[in-house]
Amino acid sequence: MDKSDDTCTDIKSLATCLRGKLEKLYHLSEDCCIYRVPSDSRNLKGSLSTPQTVSIGPLHHGREELKAMEEHKLRYSKHFLQRTQISLEVLIFIKSKEEKLRNCYAETIPLASQDFVEMILLDAIFLIEFLLMFSNRKFVTSGDRIFGKPWLIIGIRNDIWTVENQIPFFILNDLFELAKTREPDECYDGLSISKLVSPFCGNICELLLIDKSFFEINFSRAKHFVDLLRICIEPSDHQLDIENETMHAPTLPTIRELNRARVKFEVGLNKHLFDIRFDKIKGTLEIPKLRISDVSFYFKNLQMFEALHCKSNHVNDYAKVLSLLVTSPKDAKLLIHNGILENTESVAASTFCGEIGKQARWSYNEFYYKVLARDLNAYCKSPWRKWNANLKQNYFNTPWASISVIAAALLLLLTLTQTICSIIAL
Repeated sequence: MDKSDDTCTDIKSLATCLRGKLEKLYHLSEDCCIYRVPSDSRNLKGSLSTPQTVSIGPLHHGREELKAMEEHKLRYSKHFLQRTQISLEVLIFIKSKEEKLRNCYAETIPLASQDFVEMILLDAIFLIEFLLMFSNRKFVTSGDRIFGKPWLIIGIRNDIWTVENQIPFFILNDLFELAKTREPDECYDGLSISKLVSPFCGNICELLLIDKSFFEINFSRAKHFVDLLRICIEPSDHQLDIENETMHAPTLPTIRELNRARVKFEVGLNKHLFDIRFDKIKGTLEIPKLRISDVSFYFKNLQMFEALHCKSNHVNDYAKVLSLLVTSPKDAKLLIHNGILENTESVAASTFCGEIGKQARWSYNEFYYKVLARDLNAYCKSPWRKWNANLKQNYFNTPWASISVIAAALLLLLTLTQTICSIIAL
């Protein structure tokens, strides 16, 4: 056999191999909405985007440190099946939705069909039971080992909001509705998954300035918990500050620079987190109140999900603005003094703004705060403001410097007065 025959054989072999890989390639679906955090972001947000107490869904299923909760899932499932009188038909019900469920994940799930269906069943029932007990303690059974331990409730609650720990809402809703048709008691009357989710989101409403009714209103649009939070926090008008001018990179004066330009800082009256406003006439910058130590966990998961899944950039652009305004603890201290940042200290606040800024991406013509950036930059660049800021920074930056300047001015005035008096005496 000559070399040309060997070459043809090699090419056919390679083609066959590649064809096999292409045929086995994971099907991309429009249902995809659940992602694993990229490795380059994991160092910054790995502990915040991955569960620490309980696994929900397949991405962290089987992790050794989360196995302690598997017995709780089995107990919750046993109680659920006994109470609702659902038998093995529930397995057939979930099996019929397996393909749609798998399509919701951005990667191939290696679990066999039987293991996948069982995992989804146990996790879905666990969430339903947990939400029921959380909303109404009358559902808590005697001997329950979760709701008697506040630290465990907090751990599970946080894990439910992590970006890698999601299962689709549709399976929770369908399973809950199936259970209601079998429930002999009237305790389910008027209940739905959307109604159970609302009280579960209670503390987040205050932290992220979200109207409590939004969670139930927007439930049908959401893919899962993090997506629901993302939908509820978005501005209702969805309007961007789009103008013909192109902003090549976002630039903003820092809080210290704005302070030197005599900008006044006020807590935003409008109850929406992203509603940062600058009044050019009054020289007032309004920023909604932010409790960084409490909101950090939710915000970083929102930011990561938006980057992985969404076309909108509201969370991202808000992060970019904060990171540009607050570049040091001194910037944060001014906002804390004005009541805009709460429940935090200046170093932690500055660190938070720096972290979310590192993860923020830049879209040239769709920056939500384009007009805000333009107005603040123009305000600080006016000749009078620049002169005033320079004077304040170089000559009135400390009490002693101010005293020295005043003393020098008085000395100059006295010298001038003495000179004039001497001239008049002549």
